[in-house]
Amino acid sequence: MRFRLQSNILSPQRDIKNSLPISQIHTIPQPLANPNFLFNPDIQLLLTGKQLILDDLPFTLEEIQKHYENGYVTYRKGIEYIRNRPACSRCGNKEENWFAQFPCSRCGELCLYCRKCLMMGRISACTPLIGWSGPQPVHTLPETILGWKGRLSDGQQTASNYVVEAVNNNNELLVWAVCGAGKTEVLFAAIESALASEKRICIATPRTDVVLELTPRLKAAFPRITVASLYGGSEERHLYAPLTIATTHQLLRFYQAFDTLILDEVDAFPYTVEESLQYAAVQARKPESAMIYLTATPNEKWQKECRTGKRAFTTIPARFHRHPLPVPRFTWCGNWQKHLKKDKLPANVFHWIKERLQTQKQSLVFFPHISLMEKALPILRQLAPDIEAVHAEDPDRKEKVQKMRNKEIPLLLTTTILERGVTFPNIDVAVIGAEDDIFTESALVQISGRAGRSKDYPNGVVTYFHYGKTEAMLRARKQITAMNKEGVRRGLIDT
Repeated sequence: MRFRLQSNILSPQRDIKNSLPISQIHTIPQPLANPNFLFNPDIQLLLTGKQLILDDLPFTLEEIQKHYENGYVTYRKGIEYIRNRPACSRCGNKEENWFAQFPCSRCGELCLYCRKCLMMGRISACTPLIGWSGPQPVHTLPETILGWKGRLSDGQQTASNYVVEAVNNNNELLVWAVCGAGKTEVLFAAIESALASEKRICIATPRTDVVLELTPRLKAAFPRITVASLYGGSEERHLYAPLTIATTHQLLRFYQAFDTLILDEVDAFPYTVEESLQYAAVQARKPESAMIYLTATPNEKWQKECRTGKRAFTTIPARFHRHPLPVPRFTWCGNWQKHLKKDKLPANVFHWIKERLQTQKQSLVFFPHISLMEKALPILRQLAPDIEAVHAEDPDRKEKVQKMRNKEIPLLLTTTILERGVTFPNIDVAVIGAEDDIFTESALVQISGRAGRSKDYPNGVVTYFHYGKTEAMLRARKQITAMNKEGVRRGLIDT
């Protein structure tokens, strides 16, 4: 799209003469708000806290332009040039190999565009990012905001108090909570406090299945509050809500929207490896806002910052049922891949699995790679034909996980796709080839956290079968042991 700058106002132009793509206009003027202008409340609801492209909007360019000229809509450059190098304003991409050119019908030039966030709609050198600068939408609060009547454990209550304080004071806080500690319930009081202060809150998580799991829990806890659930394909993509739960990818659509951003599973893929998602989280916050990080497995850098007082944090070192976390056992199994090539498994691995099948104890068995897992599957099906295997690309993944929950599968082989986000009440866990690089400290702690989660079955067995101990294995066990010791010291674990 091309614009002409007249009387310190941008106006869209189709004529190439005397007009420029928006990225070539040095400073984008923002007209003062006209208090007598009757704005469209639907535009207000759609654009508040957002950065959208024209293709996202069900309104004409003429109506959007009228709101801009009256000071209610903002235009920002989709691509900025910093020292003659392009930078995508939406996803923060500055890598030249992630930009390409195409003949653009809107500006009539060979136009640069960002390939990094293309799945959210094309941002090109002539694309304006459209936002809202008028009054904020008003939402009426019910007399009772929080409908949840549960009770927090002592460990949860301590963490909850810290989160409320951070949210009220617009601070950052890391909640370092063991797997199964009940992190979601810890947030309820802070969310209630923020909503009561007419603040806007977002819980963001890297994975869609977590959004789908948390949405009904949040709606049940806050039954009279509008909750927007955002993920790829969500029908609520443009719903304005005081409480939002979204995948981190969906944050790319937001700009200075939230007074409180709660980032769940901050250590999880793809958030940890995609700088664009980390950039999106920063962009989605208001300049004055609170940031709450939730994780069971902070990385080594963050752990050091916690120990040295450089990062504000609180821990929940014990589960609500007051039993210690299962500590992984290290079991050497020799060159297990060599055994697999001969269509065999090491004797101690085979015995471990056979024992669970005989005692009808459901188990998860983790493999480092799909090919190795699929090699092991027919060997184990000789023991029980209803054993299944699952991985990220498996189209039947959800159905197999549900069958495991229904106890229709005695043993499920899996890659790290099930290291987090799934709960089975009474299982043991084995890791085959725990020495593999794919099994980081974080992954191993999360895998260990699948066992012993239920108050009815708090004691699960976790075994790392290995062909040589690694630093990651030792650090994972050390972290689990340290949390158990802290839980005992704070009186959160029964001894």
